[in-house]
Amino acid sequence: MRADWEIERKFVVTYLPEELLETRKPVIVRQGYVTAEGDHHVRIRDEGGKFTMTVKQGFGLKRLDTQISISAEQFNDLWPLTQHMRVEKKRYRIGFCGHRLCLDVFSGHLAPLILVEVAFENEMQSRQFFPPDYAELEVTHRREYQHVNLARMGLPDALAMANAY
Repeated sequence: MRADWEIERKFVVTYLPEELLETRKPVIVRQGYVTAEGDHHVRIRDEGGKFTMTVKQGFGLKRLDTQISISAEQFNDLWPLTQHMRVEKKRYRIGFCGHRLCLDVFSGHLAPLILVEVAFENEMQSRQFFPPDYAELEVTHRREYQHVNLARMGLPDALAMANAY
C-alpha cells in the first residue's frame, strides 16, 4: 500500500477534434464509491480488468491518494455497496506536449460529459501547463466536477442545462 500526493488538473472538453480518438483504443472504467464524507472517500475501480481500492483525501490540485490492488472477487463483493454512487466511462490516453492526458468519455447518467485529466510530478509543472484548445474550461477547483460528486449528483447544472437545448 502506497500513499502518494496526486497533483492533477482537470478540464471539460468543449469539442473533440476529428480523428483524435479514431486510432486509440479506450479502456472501459467502472468505479464506485463505497463511502464519501467531506473531502474523504473510498473508491473501487475496474480499469480494463485491473481492480483497485483507493482512499482519497483532499480536494483540488493536490490530494493524498492511497491505493491497493484488490481481486476481481473482492471488487464484485464490494460493487453492490456503491449503488447510486457510480461512474462509467471510456478512458483514452493521449500524448500531448510531453504530458499524458487521460480523456474520459462518460456514459450513462453522465453522458455526454467529456473530461481531460493531466497528472504532474510537482506543482510548478502544473502551473506551466497549457491545455489543448479542445479542453479550455478548467474545473480543477470546482467540486461539482469531482468524480465522487458526479457519481452522487450527476451532471453539473450548467452542463445539464446546455444539453437540454
